[in-house]
Amino acid sequence: MKQDTIIQKIWSLCNILRGDGITYYQYVSELSYLLFLKIAQENGSEKLIPEGFRWADLAAHDEEGLLGFYQEMLTHLGASVENEVIKAIYAFPTTVFSHSENLKAVIDGISRIEWHQVGKDGFGDLYSGLIDKSAQDTRSGAGQYFTPRSLVEAIIRLIQPTVGELIQDPATGSGGFLVAADSYIRRTVSQKSYQTNPPKYQGVEIEKNTRRICLMNTFLHGLDANIIYGDALTDDAAELDAADVIVANPPFGNKAGSKRPLRKDIPFPNSNKQLAFLQHIYLGLKDGGRAAVVLPDNILFEDGAGRAIRNELMQQCDLHTILRLPTGIFYAVGVKTNVLFFSKRNKASENTKDVWIYDMRTNMPKFGKTSPLELKHFDDFIACFGDDPYGKAPRQDQGVDGRFRRFSRENIAKRNDNLNIKWLRDENSDDDLVELEDITAAIFRHLNSALSEIEAVTDELAAPLEVEK
Repeated sequence: MKQDTIIQKIWSLCNILRGDGITYYQYVSELSYLLFLKIAQENGSEKLIPEGFRWADLAAHDEEGLLGFYQEMLTHLGASVENEVIKAIYAFPTTVFSHSENLKAVIDGISRIEWHQVGKDGFGDLYSGLIDKSAQDTRSGAGQYFTPRSLVEAIIRLIQPTVGELIQDPATGSGGFLVAADSYIRRTVSQKSYQTNPPKYQGVEIEKNTRRICLMNTFLHGLDANIIYGDALTDDAAELDAADVIVANPPFGNKAGSKRPLRKDIPFPNSNKQLAFLQHIYLGLKDGGRAAVVLPDNILFEDGAGRAIRNELMQQCDLHTILRLPTGIFYAVGVKTNVLFFSKRNKASENTKDVWIYDMRTNMPKFGKTSPLELKHFDDFIACFGDDPYGKAPRQDQGVDGRFRRFSRENIAKRNDNLNIKWLRDENSDDDLVELEDITAAIFRHLNSALSEIEAVTDELAAPLEVEK
């Protein structure tokens, strides 16, 4: 039985729950509870789970009273297990099951799968496959937590993490960047080198169920990962160490999350959480560290705090490359995004001198569910970027008709530090839209931009006034 077949068999069990209004995303979170117990039985890690609360105990239980026993198991595992990772996976347990017969049917379905055909090294990839499937469930909003795997792989290939480094994602989601980084390292160094000086991983995730999925994902892939439950834009970030590598796709949206105050070390407090995350990332790098972060277009051109943050970024770091990503690759209508590649230099004289921009958006094919973005689509950009993770490989400006161009720091300053630079004529610009889907996406982009401005003003007006005494 091939792995894809096993993934599909597990996925098909979700149909049992669809009548209860369960989304795929909720289903994968629930599967984390069940699959961990079953995989622990299969891969020999069951000794970490106390007797009486293992898969065999669950599978052998009669249907009558099963749901109550299952809830008792979850509570016990989340409170009393010695292993901290397992305890975290089962922390704050809530189940989507409301009927014992549905739970029994899913348990029996999992038991019937020929798990011996997965292999000890295949459980992580199997779980990643389930995560990828859940990202396609747009009605649950789950897509906001997932970055297309091809984009993750391209970024990791260019940023080149290696052994001995601390690799971090402050908006970790399901852990895709961390897992991809570890897979890359294992492919590029010997097993002895990895075991002698293994990489370390840190992440922060604000949503309980998403953190649970991330913990399961990193555990099954064998990562030494500390996934903090919290918000990296608040004092929760005190648990993070200065990183050698930071890779992230901060969540889309305008507001900076809860009413908890931003950390005091954020130089330019702002209601736009992407601007806050960008500051967090360049402040969180070690000297000589490097980063790649996915950000929406408005970060490149917003005035006020946006311009001040871009200026400080280019003063403190070498912002060497920007990749303008195609539209349609995220599960949010009309979102236009970029990847910013930069490194924190040891000397002030090594700050940004030139910014190279690759336009992978203009006159590109439309990507979406039926025509997904694949790693091969990044081949030309990877070749242009070169093999130096700090962007110092020899490069060639392709001129006004090419996709890869160099812009000096002086040139950018004359543009008021606006990095939203375009030079190719867009044959599919908003002015020429004829398809209803494209027109809707364009309207959504303009409305979203306006809402961002309104929310910023609202936050300022809502702030309490300080009265002198």
